Amino acid sequence: MTHHSRVCGFVLDCEVDDLAPHLAFWSQALGKRVDAMDEDGDGRYARLQTASDEPILLLQKVSHASRIHLDIETDDVDAEVERLVALGAKEVERVHTWCVMEAPSGHRFCVVRQQTKPFGPHLNAWK
Repeated sequence: MTHHSRVCGFVLDCEVDDLAPHLAFWSQALGKRVDAMDEDGDGRYARLQTASDEPILLLQKVSHASRIHLDIETDDVDAEVERLVALGAKEVERVHTWCVMEAPSGHRFCVVRQQTKPFGPHLNAWK
């Protein structure tokens, strides 16, 4: 069975108590308006406005050191995780509907369910 995936976004992991001043900084630095101050209603996620052909830009409140990670969206999270593990990645943790992964280089990234509908450009098909 074929599944699809593509890079869908970049997440600025922020080890902070309050995302608001950091959201303001990144909004001004990147010239992007704030789309959502509190994406999920729990104070952990905020979103900058991007065009449909641009990657999603999120800020996420975290308890680890600040860094940036990318999200790969897919129509089959389990199949994409399996594909990436076969390439040498490690599954770190399942969280809600997504999976935190670690590349052989040590970089963390997430495999998430489809975020953009339709998928948009640069879609990969995997068997």
